[in-house]
Amino acid sequence: MATSIRLPDDIEKRLDALARLTGRTKAFYIREMIAEKIDDMEDYYLAAHRSEKIRQGKEKVVSAEEVREALGLQD
Repeated sequence: MATSIRLPDDIEKRLDALARLTGRTKAFYIREMIAEKIDDMEDYYLAAHRSEKIRQGKEKVVSAEEVREALGLQD
């Protein structure tokens, strides 16, 4: 999938220099950066989304005790 982004000039220059010095493409480094960061972003934004649904009363909250009881794991 082709995607276009605009980078600030300083970031573009750093990326150009990195690619030139290492012989790799800018696309390689952009893919690496995205792959490295996407897990953290998913965790953060999905948690924020879930928290908002809980605040709005659209998601049910269950205590650990209720989960243990439902699974038959009482002490």
